[in-house]
Amino acid sequence: MIKKESKVPATTGASRRIVIDISTASPLWDELDFDSDALTGRVIHHAFGQIKTLPAETNNYEVSISLANDELVQNLNRDFRGINKPTNVLSFAALDDPDPAPLPPEELQPLGDIILAFETIRREAEAMDTSFQDHLSHLLVHGLLHLCGYDHEEKDEAEVMEALEISILKQMGIENPYSRPKFMA
Repeated sequence: MIKKESKVPATTGASRRIVIDISTASPLWDELDFDSDALTGRVIHHAFGQIKTLPAETNNYEVSISLANDELVQNLNRDFRGINKPTNVLSFAALDDPDPAPLPPEELQPLGDIILAFETIRREAEAMDTSFQDHLSHLLVHGLLHLCGYDHEEKDEAEVMEALEISILKQMGIENPYSRPKFMA
């Protein structure tokens, strides 16, 4: 497991800290011609700095990221969402805990877990004629926004979430993923 810690400026003037725990649950990620851990850290750090509202009264956060495969994601998708097929990304927000234990402000506030499916991401990137890195970046941003309370179940929520995704990705030099053909949410 790799742990990356970043401090980013907060809108209040105080700095916010995010600790990113990255685990590789599939050897497929080792086949990439780029450092997926470094990309993950950069994307999460940047996206975290753009989120104006965060879910707790602290400036210390933690997110866990699992670089997994279709089989693991399919099992989680089946067990937690009742959908027996893999998907590109799953997010399990700590906010979803109905009775969270209060933490002192200096403690790390867990945002939750983001689990990514290598094969599905690769298939979708090819179908959309985009790079694996750009599609992975989009899914990391998407997953982090879910952990911070954003959703896309209702049309107005989806518009807000997608606009923020597009803005964050544009700042990283990545084109609007929703303008690509064959986008798979």
